[in-house]
Amino acid sequence: MVFPLALLFLFIAAMAISSIGFKNYVWFISIGYGFSIAGEGLLMMLMYGKTLSLGTVLCCLLLVAYGCRLGGYLAFRELKSSSYKKNMTGEIKDGKTVPFGVKIAIWVTCAALYVTQVSGIFYRLVNGSGSNVWTYIGAAVMLFGIVFESVADIQKNNAKKVNPRRFVDTGLYKIVRCPNYLGEMIFWTGVLLSGIGAVTGWQWLVVAIGYIGIIFVMFSGARRLEIRQNKNYGNDPEYQKYVKTVPIMVPFIPLYSVEKYKWLVA
Repeated sequence: MVFPLALLFLFIAAMAISSIGFKNYVWFISIGYGFSIAGEGLLMMLMYGKTLSLGTVLCCLLLVAYGCRLGGYLAFRELKSSSYKKNMTGEIKDGKTVPFGVKIAIWVTCAALYVTQVSGIFYRLVNGSGSNVWTYIGAAVMLFGIVFESVADIQKNNAKKVNPRRFVDTGLYKIVRCPNYLGEMIFWTGVLLSGIGAVTGWQWLVVAIGYIGIIFVMFSGARRLEIRQNKNYGNDPEYQKYVKTVPIMVPFIPLYSVEKYKWLVA
């Protein structure tokens, strides 16, 4: 099993960008995550500029767009949104009590995950496979995921402006309770699909680690959100009806709660 040197470059880039987490350790998996993905997409275009095809350019640009949108949204929420800070007081640790060694472990692990997440596109470039129908299918799914997640974030922000004390059950939130996380999963499914016909052998192991890893993180995030919402709205009869009738993550799949799955910790 030989790992291309370029894979190390992606890892170094992810390490450099996500090091913002040393300012606030939560940023390893939020702001640092978004901008790391954007940086990796840009770096792949720079490294393989001479062999890029239309499909691979689209996929890399979508990584950049996804990362910049997510990183920018999270940065604005963290730094400018007073309501978010108020709601998260006591919910998220500031990291001051987290040992430095633990922060190093989180930093390295996250950067490695971010590399594996983009590896479906990376190996298409490494293998010189150009574009096939799966490249464009993957790109289309990636674009849909970005739009879906963006619309979910906008709808939630608008709903909270109208009634900041009520849970959101309008728009995409009528379909699933965590449509932003669903958008994330759709996007990364697109990245996975884009590698079909180009990724070979053991390379699929790296791709699978990235895909399974981010799906796990999304369900873990959904569990944290569910616990927080149960605490805030648990006595509301409308909320109780909502959580019993609307799936938490995936439409049409009757999974209404993940709170009891304590292994969903990330």
